[in-house]
Amino acid sequence: MPKQSTRPLIVEALSRRLQRPVTLAEAGFPAPYPADASPDASTVDGIIDLGRQDMDPSRRSVLSAGLFSVAVTVPNWPDVVGRMEAVQTGAIQRIGMSDVETVIAMTERISELDDQFGGRHARPMAAAFLINTVAPYLRADAPDAIRKAMMSAASDLCYLTGYMAVDEGVHGLAQQYYLKALELAGASEDHLTYCTTLRGMSVQAVDLGHGKHAMRLADAAAAASPQAGPRMRAFLAGQQAHSAAQIGERSKALSFLREAEMAMDKAESREKAFGSYDPAALNYHTSQVRFEMGDMNGAVAAMQESDRLRYDVYRRTRVKERTLLAERQLAIGHLEAACTTWHSALDDYPLVQSGRADQRMREMFRLLRPHAKNPTARELYERARQVTPPSVHPHRAGSPSVS
Repeated sequence: MPKQSTRPLIVEALSRRLQRPVTLAEAGFPAPYPADASPDASTVDGIIDLGRQDMDPSRRSVLSAGLFSVAVTVPNWPDVVGRMEAVQTGAIQRIGMSDVETVIAMTERISELDDQFGGRHARPMAAAFLINTVAPYLRADAPDAIRKAMMSAASDLCYLTGYMAVDEGVHGLAQQYYLKALELAGASEDHLTYCTTLRGMSVQAVDLGHGKHAMRLADAAAAASPQAGPRMRAFLAGQQAHSAAQIGERSKALSFLREAEMAMDKAESREKAFGSYDPAALNYHTSQVRFEMGDMNGAVAAMQESDRLRYDVYRRTRVKERTLLAERQLAIGHLEAACTTWHSALDDYPLVQSGRADQRMREMFRLLRPHAKNPTARELYERARQVTPPSVHPHRAGSPSVS
């Protein structure tokens, strides 16, 4: 076993020769002693080991091609691609603001792909970018301001990758990405991404039914952002309202919801451009609060308003939340209306690669079976069997009446 002081040099030599990052663990070396370990180094190694779980080596060429197609949408893309290739081979030893801007721009493009097509294909691409480009950037020399900016950009990418893991139902992996995002955001003093990540962890928890944990995380996100503007305040308070409603704290939930509504009014009066939290998202939270309180009709009305206000770019969200709306319409006895909503979700579903969307479609098939004799339900069932993959629709031959 080489001496501890030489192990990082050996790993660096292996990385340059193989033209990809190599961690201490991958090289067979034990983790450094805590007293000698650099927090930055351990964080970067953790990101690389984590990202490899999302990046099948047999698909590296496919992922590289995908990343190239994303890079061509970034301004000055020939230079961007050249810099990305140079950092992978160890040719770049010092980074500048242009490299930070590349990470920010690539994260935005991957996020757009996720919004439109789901995270099943975008997440491995994000992981490949984290491993092959962002990790070497984090290890490169840089002035302190540039280094902090790069950690902030990397934090945002880790958060996005975690969010896509949640979409696919890989919740343990998502939490690990979220924790790396928090580490990097804390080190770079990026309060926005820190709060956004805590809130994302709360969303994951509340969707899994862990209301008390979701409440703690939502409150922590709010406490970590004392200077939040109105849109951010609405973003945080809406999640606090949903979490409070799930644990039966009715007055608290309604108070947070009113706070979110007032903050959104201020945000919309100041600027009409859409952001990460908009009136459609607020109505979604209103629907969730009403649902948790047993007001199913109110939940349906708020979800319909959310669907009406949603921007077209959020296709994955549209599929997921239309199916949820249909389930609630069916719960109040509106079968035909539910079928119409499910049809509208099916219009977009073939374009989306999302674990959550798949799960909602499985639920649709289950809920339709008792209504096999209804012509509207039967027509929807038959159409859905044609446009969903075998992993989603029932395997046995025939229609629901055959069972």
